[in-house]
Amino acid sequence: MSGTPHARRTMLRAAALAPAVGLGLTACSTGGDGGSNRSAPTAPVDLGTADEVKVGASKLYTDQNVVVSRISEDEYKAFSTICTHARCPINKLEGHKLICPCHGSQFDATNGKVLHEPAVAPLHELPVKVEKGKIVAGPEKA
Repeated sequence: MSGTPHARRTMLRAAALAPAVGLGLTACSTGGDGGSNRSAPTAPVDLGTADEVKVGASKLYTDQNVVVSRISEDEYKAFSTICTHARCPINKLEGHKLICPCHGSQFDATNGKVLHEPAVAPLHELPVKVEKGKIVAGPEKA
């Protein structure tokens, strides 16, 4: 029975690969995230003083899943930092480049556009304003 050892090897290889495949699928899933917040603000959130974001700079607010860029003295842009690829919270900002830790998607913090795939959809823009010297971002309460 010369075919039996070959079949056994094939079966053992498949059994050895099954856990690795499962881990890969888990890493790409959009469920169970260990408690991290996977949503953008659903109501306005106070992000701190307007002076914290200098003209021409961007600031990442990881607790609120928001990035704010100050385009000019009185113009601000805000975007959700939930990656449009697999809904991972983005936690890294280099200059104006947001980098998703899950699969490496990159976005421009000043306009939300995709700089590097696998994401293909831009970040969701959020309403932003300065009230009494504080940055407030997120949709108005319904």
